[in-house]
Amino acid sequence: MWNKFLPFTSRSQEGRAIMRLFSMFLGVLLLMGNCSAALATSQKAMALREANGLTVFTPPEKFLASNFVADEMNPAFIFGPVNSFVSSRKCPTTWLIEEGAKNIPAKAGSPGQPAEYTLYLEEDCPDKVVYYVFIDQSGPTPQQWIDYRRQFHGQSKTEPEFGLTKSKLEQACQDGCGVGAELRFIQENGKLLRQSPEKFLLQELKFAPIYDLNQRKKISQ
Repeated sequence: MWNKFLPFTSRSQEGRAIMRLFSMFLGVLLLMGNCSAALATSQKAMALREANGLTVFTPPEKFLASNFVADEMNPAFIFGPVNSFVSSRKCPTTWLIEEGAKNIPAKAGSPGQPAEYTLYLEEDCPDKVVYYVFIDQSGPTPQQWIDYRRQFHGQSKTEPEFGLTKSKLEQACQDGCGVGAELRFIQENGKLLRQSPEKFLLQELKFAPIYDLNQRKKISQ
């Protein structure tokens, strides 16, 4: 009596086994697709590094712990610290520096001549590679900051355009929100964004500032 049910049971078990194998096969295909996408993105990032002459770099802790502004001429806010911004990014990040400048940080902070150098925070996303281009200013005081710019812009430009900013930065230092870095540019897939870094942080990334330079006070989080 039971023998006549065996063929049906065997076919049923065989069908379930085939379905399991098919599901596993689909899973492997999806995994391979994701790996291929990740590899393609990494290749794009590597190509941009090579095109810009950039190499992997470990920034000084003083820079990473610094607050930063995101407008060279007339910043309205202070953000920070740099490490917090890095942690807020959703895609893998890597710090880069120009190959010819990788020894500059070791010489930074010379008396009377504070060195500034450029660091690139690479954010490697599936659909784009973003460079957040920082200037390490963890050495200069506010006065050194304006004196350094006077070499390039002259007395007539630095005093009216940077003088007020210097005063605001000094007040921020007194309030415990000193600045040691500047986010100067943002590039997406090798192209410079037209929107200012400060507006991009506020409007696109929703990255909250910690200090209002115009109001000269801390911003409660």
